Amino acid sequence: MTRQDIDNGRYMRAGMKERNLGLELVRVTEAAAYAASRFMGRGDKIAVDQAAVDAMRSAVDGVDMHGVVVIGEGEKDEAPMLFVGEEIGNGLPPEVDVAVDPVDGTRLTALGLPGAIAVVATADRGAMFQAPPGVYYMEKLAVSRAAAQVIDLDAPIAENLARIARARGTRVDDLTVTVLDRPRHEDIINQVRAAGARIQLIMDGDVAAAIHAAMEQYDATDVYIGTGGAPEAVLAAAALKCVGGQMLCRIWPRTDDERAKLLADGVDLKRIYTVDDLVRGENVSFAATGITTGDLLRGVRFGPDGARTHSVMMRAKTGTIRYIEAIHNWKRV
Repeated sequence: MTRQDIDNGRYMRAGMKERNLGLELVRVTEAAAYAASRFMGRGDKIAVDQAAVDAMRSAVDGVDMHGVVVIGEGEKDEAPMLFVGEEIGNGLPPEVDVAVDPVDGTRLTALGLPGAIAVVATADRGAMFQAPPGVYYMEKLAVSRAAAQVIDLDAPIAENLARIARARGTRVDDLTVTVLDRPRHEDIINQVRAAGARIQLIMDGDVAAAIHAAMEQYDATDVYIGTGGAPEAVLAAAALKCVGGQMLCRIWPRTDDERAKLLADGVDLKRIYTVDDLVRGENVSFAATGITTGDLLRGVRFGPDGARTHSVMMRAKTGTIRYIEAIHNWKRV
């Protein structure tokens, strides 16, 4: 057997003979990103979100899948489309759970700030975590594959950073930690600074932040720490399944009343969820398209003849990561 035969065999085992749902999902995120980007910098978050939702909902009808939204724009009585429980796709196989965020970073888009993306993820039916009623936020700690086995959500931040540094073969003061810029994170920020690590504060967009921390080839940040939306945790987990990183999460009640209600409902507030708890199995696809230019993806750019979009598509089964630069020619539309 020649080396070429071996290489060809690896290529085929990587899924070349299988349908790749993620490639179809890219067209969905492209549509949402394009629509949202038309309102970049206009100061209207509602218009940004509505444009993206409308475009995503229309585009997803053309995807060969029988999907059920498990992470979406809210419950049926809260959202006219892409609501939790809505069936999407054209009804053909496969049967999948679908998580969507037409705009991760509506405020970023409305203000013309970097880092907004449109996101869709799928997994086998029943594989995605559905938060109990009343759960809105989670504590999160995300890292790359190199440090996946050493993090502990109950350990002090300084100890986690020391473990991560050792696992990565570096020093704590070489690490960059990304944190959402929120008053609730004041103590986390102080602990990171006291440990000696660098900090990157972000206004919004914790899906992209968790992905950044998990990607070995991305060296601008090493850790993502903080509390953020529970739906975004599932979307980030889908991407981390593909890149091999780890994220530990725990339900975080915002108030004492919310804590008491969740405990009364039997919700385990001590349980720590891993990526595999949030998205089970390996048949996971993730797609995102940049709306405004950020560290992960470039935003939508317009010219006299059309627009350019920049997307990433990932598969957990093969570990393949594809970056897709698309030119949309208006003269042929």
